[in-house]
Amino acid sequence: MTLIVGARYLIVSGAFAWATRLRHPGLYARLTPQIRREIAWSLASAAIYGIPAGIVAWGWDSHGWTLIYREIDAYPLWYFPVSILLYLAAHDSWFYWTHRLMHRPWFFSRAHAVHHASRPPTAWAAMSFHPWEALTGAIVIPALVFFIPIHVAALAVVLSVMTLMGVTNHMGWELFPRIIVRGVLGNWLITATHHQRHHDEYRGNYGLYFRVWDKLCGTDRGLGTFADGDSRSGGTVKP
Repeated sequence: MTLIVGARYLIVSGAFAWATRLRHPGLYARLTPQIRREIAWSLASAAIYGIPAGIVAWGWDSHGWTLIYREIDAYPLWYFPVSILLYLAAHDSWFYWTHRLMHRPWFFSRAHAVHHASRPPTAWAAMSFHPWEALTGAIVIPALVFFIPIHVAALAVVLSVMTLMGVTNHMGWELFPRIIVRGVLGNWLITATHHQRHHDEYRGNYGLYFRVWDKLCGTDRGLGTFADGDSRSGGTVKP
């Protein structure tokens, strides 16, 4: 399972790094040493993520310990999208509060500083965590499958969203058009423009998928900017 997680990281991050090279040539110029560190930390994180994922896969397939199900009619069809939203909401809540904790001085200096060493973050930084921080992220989805029923395909959707948003929110440019980023959806969903401000200011914008907790807790700092001035993100050119 560790190999699967590591391969998924390399494929997805590599694809968006390649897209960045095409869309914004030179954006990652002079960042080769940083990218090497990001890949090394990320592969270490993949090893940690793979352990609970492997336990879940073994327990589901061999012993039926989890609430993952294969039969699409085991629950009403409306539950399929609801289960995805439940998982994303639970994961987002866990991430928000642990992320805020990681910004406390003691935790930041000992763990979270690894992630923020990426200045600016790149498409390779999505899993660039200290092992202690990686552990806090690795246990969430595996724990949920023991409490919230989910179809195996719905779980695949959750993992895909987690991977894609983790990568695209760090790659230094906005994938989504302005109508989404600055529209009704963007007011509640996190995209790269929103997460960029967190990396610029080291405070606020702590969420993973949604801006709900940031808004409720007064930590939503709004949208950030990008060094390349991508017109779709509303960014401005920095010196």
